[in-house]
Amino acid sequence: MRRHTLSNADTVIAALRTGFDRLAEFVRKFDDEALAGPSAASEWDIATVLSHLGSGAEIMTNTIQLALDDKTAESDFNQKVWARWDSSSRQEQAAGFLTWNQKLTTLFESLDGDQRENLRIDLGYLPAPADVATVARLRLSELSYHSWDVRSIADPAATLDGDAVPHLLDIATSNLGWITRPANLNGQEATLTVATTNPATEFALRLADPVSIDPIPAEQPDGSLTLPAEAWLRLVAGRLDADHTPVSAGLTGPIAWQTLRAAFPGY
Repeated sequence: MRRHTLSNADTVIAALRTGFDRLAEFVRKFDDEALAGPSAASEWDIATVLSHLGSGAEIMTNTIQLALDDKTAESDFNQKVWARWDSSSRQEQAAGFLTWNQKLTTLFESLDGDQRENLRIDLGYLPAPADVATVARLRLSELSYHSWDVRSIADPAATLDGDAVPHLLDIATSNLGWITRPANLNGQEATLTVATTNPATEFALRLADPVSIDPIPAEQPDGSLTLPAEAWLRLVAGRLDADHTPVSAGLTGPIAWQTLRAAFPGY
C-alpha cells in the first residue's frame, strides 16, 4: 500500500473546518420531524447522531483545554456531559451540536505553530498523550463517518468529505481485530488486491482469520477490489451496503459482496 505521510495538524484542522461547516449547513435546516428521522447509524435517529457528535465535541474541547492549562480532568466529567445530552430535547441536541463543534473547531484553529507541534493531549484511552495532529485526525474520523450517516439518508450517493479521506486512510484499518468479523466469512479465505482511486493506493487484503492487510500487493491474488478511496473507508466502517455502493466499484474472485460486507459489519 502506498502510504501517505501522516498529515500535519494544519491540514487536518482545515479538513475539520470543512467537514463541520458542510454538516452544519444541513443541520440548520432540520425541523423536529427531520431530527426524529432515521440515520444511517443503526438504531440512531438524526438527533442522536448529532448528540453523539456534540457531546464528543464538548468532551474533547475540555480535554484540549486541560492540556493547554496543564490541569487534570474531573473524574466524572464525561458522565455528567453524557447525562445532560441524553436528557436534552432533539432541538437542544441539534443546537448543542452546532455550538460545541464550532467551539472545538475554533479551539483547534486557535492553536499556534508551537502548540500544534509540541502540545500533548491525554485522551484517556491511548497508551500515551497524543499530538495535536493525531487528536484532530481522530475527531475528523468521527465527524466524517457520522456526517455521512446524516447526509446519506437524503442522498444515497453521498460520499465522505473529500478533504477528510487522505487523512483517514492510515488510521481506518489500525485495529482490524476489533472492526472485522472473520466468522462471517463462513470459512472462506481469499487474498484480494485492493486498488483505490482519489487518492490512488494499492495493497493486499487477506480475508481469513484474522483479517489482515499487506502493504505489498500479492503476486497471485485470488481476486480484486477496485473502488474510490472514500468507498473503501466506508466498507471498513460498515457503511457500504448495496444501496450506497458506487457504480464504479468492482469485485472479482471467490468472495461475494455480501460476504465481504459481512466481514466488516461496522462500528
